[in-house]
Amino acid sequence: MKIFCSRANPTTGSVEWLEEDEHYDYHQEIARSSYADMLHDKDRVFKPMADAAVKIVEKNGFSDKILVINKHSTEVTVGPEGDMPCRANILVTELFDTELIGEGALPSYEHAHRHLVEENCEAVPHRATIYAQLVESRRMWSWNKLFPIHLQTSLGEQVIVPPVDLENCPGAPSVCDIQLNQVSPADFTVLSDVLPMFSIDFSKQVSSSAACHSRQFEPLTSGRAQVVLSWWDIEMDPEGKIRCTTAPFWAHSDPEEMQWRDHWMQCVYFLPQEEPVVQGSALCLVAHHDDYCVWYSLQRTSPEKNERVHQMRPVCDCQAHLLWNRPRFGEINDQDRTDRYIQALSTVLKPDSVCLCVSDGSLLSVLAHHLGVEQVFTVESSAASHKLLRKIFKANHLEDKINIIEKRPELLTSEDLKSRKVSLLLGEPFFTTSLLPWHSLYFWYVRTAVDQHLGPGAVVMPQAASLHAVVVEFRDLWRIRSPCGDCEGFDVHIMDDMIKRALDFRESREAEPHPLWEYPCRSLSEPRQILAFDFRQLVPPRPLCAEGTMELRRPGRSHAAVLWMEYHLTPECTLSTGLLEPADPEGGCCWNPHCKQAVYFFSPVLDPRAPLGGPQMVSYVVEFHPGTGDITMEFRLADTPDSPLLGNKVA
Repeated sequence: MKIFCSRANPTTGSVEWLEEDEHYDYHQEIARSSYADMLHDKDRVFKPMADAAVKIVEKNGFSDKILVINKHSTEVTVGPEGDMPCRANILVTELFDTELIGEGALPSYEHAHRHLVEENCEAVPHRATIYAQLVESRRMWSWNKLFPIHLQTSLGEQVIVPPVDLENCPGAPSVCDIQLNQVSPADFTVLSDVLPMFSIDFSKQVSSSAACHSRQFEPLTSGRAQVVLSWWDIEMDPEGKIRCTTAPFWAHSDPEEMQWRDHWMQCVYFLPQEEPVVQGSALCLVAHHDDYCVWYSLQRTSPEKNERVHQMRPVCDCQAHLLWNRPRFGEINDQDRTDRYIQALSTVLKPDSVCLCVSDGSLLSVLAHHLGVEQVFTVESSAASHKLLRKIFKANHLEDKINIIEKRPELLTSEDLKSRKVSLLLGEPFFTTSLLPWHSLYFWYVRTAVDQHLGPGAVVMPQAASLHAVVVEFRDLWRIRSPCGDCEGFDVHIMDDMIKRALDFRESREAEPHPLWEYPCRSLSEPRQILAFDFRQLVPPRPLCAEGTMELRRPGRSHAAVLWMEYHLTPECTLSTGLLEPADPEGGCCWNPHCKQAVYFFSPVLDPRAPLGGPQMVSYVVEFHPGTGDITMEFRLADTPDSPLLGNKVA
């Protein structure tokens, strides 16, 4: 049976209705779960996985010993007519995420102790401990606050200052989880020792009530307290002989034997405000949590033993953290990037220019004004971006100098532009709906829609874009696509087969966005421009096609093709959302830290233990479909260009 599903197309901006299999959402969830080295099912109530569990239990000969109950644990009944005949005396579970409690571990344990297990039960794992370390880091702080932006203009230096309520805002409530091992030690200054903040004994009654835990410490050096780095470890047995830790390398007991993981990383928490600290002057770090979230504050004095530190969970009240995610904050705070836009703008602006900006929550309109543009319009289609920019303009005394139009750019009228013709159409381009690099081609569709408002000889910036690709070998990321096979002697091929079948569905075959600065890889080929898009022209009626080959010039295992966009602001100025510089002699890659690149894994994904050899080139056929905004791509991995194509699709 087929069903119709609606999808907002991030490239064209339209809403589409697509015919899908009735189990489309199951297949998509299953397929995407294979993209991590652990299933992403938070509730552990997922019928396809329960069915697979039953089959796996049967295949391994445990049907008479293991009963699979396809329910959330809070729905399980105990008693003669219940799902379990009596309470259990051992509780074995894994409900943890990077933050430890973000998947509802506390209320789930609380319910289990009250209704499902005996009073003196043993729990596996037995205990968890959360650790924290206070640091100063301009790089990480730039993911949370808007810094003053400096511009060099013909009238001297101009500064864009953030609004007061943005400076005072505590930020987004959600944790920032990253591969902390990929952050250079030069990017932060350690202000405290590693502090054990609190522990949870899972064999005893667990409470999901809000609580706080404080630790007094003396700063190791003077500085500005901005960020708390946090991780946890779990002790599987009561004696603590079997441990699992998510500690970064500098806090790990055996860095050489660290287990790479993508389902458990490390946490970055931002203090509500940065605070000066003095070496040796005692402070108190406080960890707060409710039933699902953790957050931190810094206190000058330690609370009394029974005194609670009352602090509400941080919630953004400035709009910026609702509109800009952390990489976007970092991008806007990148002074080098701002300077390149200023350089490009300076070559195309004229005193009588009429500028129209079409990006979500962009500050390019402010740059254009400070560089002397006569009249500036910016289109903000969301209420959040409209409200935020009004605050920024007011803080910089620009509310009467830049015109904000609150509507979709496709709906612009001549009256919105005060009957003026646009001489400069400007975009970063950045849109909050973009997930994959080419989704920002929405700028091209907007440029086409507003063509009637452009004057003769109008400049479009960026004037063009290009799609690029390189073949890579990942150090670790290949694991998220690697089949499980046998796990501790338990045959789980049934799950592997189910995931493989799910990958045949359209949405499940798409490329995945990954911030590759967190996932080291080696380039095996030279970067190749695949497609070019000329924004000076309207979106063409016919597809754009390209085919060619990429020679593998370095030995290695071809795990994936990585794709990204480059935006050509002017003939002399290009911004890349992918590789920032040529690979080093060993193939090491430097990726744009503010963007996610598209990763298309080859099938099968090669295990590094597999012998070297195999394909010497990658042939490709790529097509951009203007009607849908989709990009389709087929790969051919072989010694010659005549080998069969692998039927892959990028959309």
